[in-house]
Amino acid sequence: MLGVTVWGLALGQALLITGNILLVSVTALIGLNISPTPDLATLPVALQFLGLMGVTLPAALLVKKLNRKKVFLLGNLIGIIGAGLACYALFQNNFWLFSLSTFLLGMAIGIGQQYRFAAVENCPKGKAPQAISLIMGGGVLAAVLGPNLAVWAERFNYDINYLGAFIALLGLYIFTMPLIASLPLQDNDIEEQTGTARSYATLLKQPALIAAIVSGSIGYGVMVLIMTATPLAMHHHGFHFGHTASVIQWHVLGMFAPSFFTGRLIAKFGTNIIIQVGCLLLIACALLNQFGVDYWHFWTALLLLGIGWNFTFIAATNLLTTTYQPADKAKIQGLNDFLVFGSAAVASVLAGYWQSVLGWEMLNILMLPAIFIAMATVFMSTRKPVSV
Repeated sequence: MLGVTVWGLALGQALLITGNILLVSVTALIGLNISPTPDLATLPVALQFLGLMGVTLPAALLVKKLNRKKVFLLGNLIGIIGAGLACYALFQNNFWLFSLSTFLLGMAIGIGQQYRFAAVENCPKGKAPQAISLIMGGGVLAAVLGPNLAVWAERFNYDINYLGAFIALLGLYIFTMPLIASLPLQDNDIEEQTGTARSYATLLKQPALIAAIVSGSIGYGVMVLIMTATPLAMHHHGFHFGHTASVIQWHVLGMFAPSFFTGRLIAKFGTNIIIQVGCLLLIACALLNQFGVDYWHFWTALLLLGIGWNFTFIAATNLLTTTYQPADKAKIQGLNDFLVFGSAAVASVLAGYWQSVLGWEMLNILMLPAIFIAMATVFMSTRKPVSV
């Protein structure tokens, strides 16, 4: 049994991912509608990921000084402010204010990414892969609720497009506050607070750590770039919002539904094998997108993209947890999330531009070299011992 705390964290993660998927469903389209130029359409998405990236190191260090519960509550408060600001920006039809709101929402999401590490700390010994999987499995609720919430909320706000989505998002952050406040999260480890952390130069001599960061960063970056470009590509080919929301919904199911067995697959086949399988699924997505732009091409490719991300992200996170001692935890977790979500931020910046300039097929082809690099890094790490 993983315990009530891990299950509570899974529910909290599910609610935060619901908000994130809701943002994915509408943010690029809002940018397209209110930005001063089409080239800036994905700027709010990019700022969301920049906010996420920028908060990762400070959040990890703040956890070390305070505790996870206080930092998680702070993250939800930032989310409430960001969602409220987004509502006001849409009332004012203000692109720059809306972009600021997505930056704040990205910060809230970035702090929420620490939930998976909290689950590892609050689960029974030897159950880390299952705990991470359960946390990520909470995204199944998000896959169903997020895109549908965006569509459903629109029925109540005909005058201002997508306002209802951000009112719903505000409600999600408000609801999550008492949930997190009620969880009995463990206090910081004494060794974590008083021990001497090793230098980054020493830590980064571990091949397993390099493999975890590289595969996690590339897997996330590829997923975000293709996912962010998909609504724009579908809009270009004449699909209406309902079709786009459906494709995103199934993509998110692919991202999170496998989580219920990914941990067992890792335990059976090993972390590195699951990362490699995830990379192969990402390759399959990019290749499938060369063969057509029908609804079922988008649907199948995005489903494969989601499953590939699930395998690479969960397995890379599990690999990461084997590479540090308690005193190193804040440094390694912060560095990892900074690079992983930094790659996502870069991908989101490139998505709109590459989709506009290069087109859908070439955008996907450009993902292949990066995926091959991730596979090679993981393969090379298996030829050298892990030192912690």
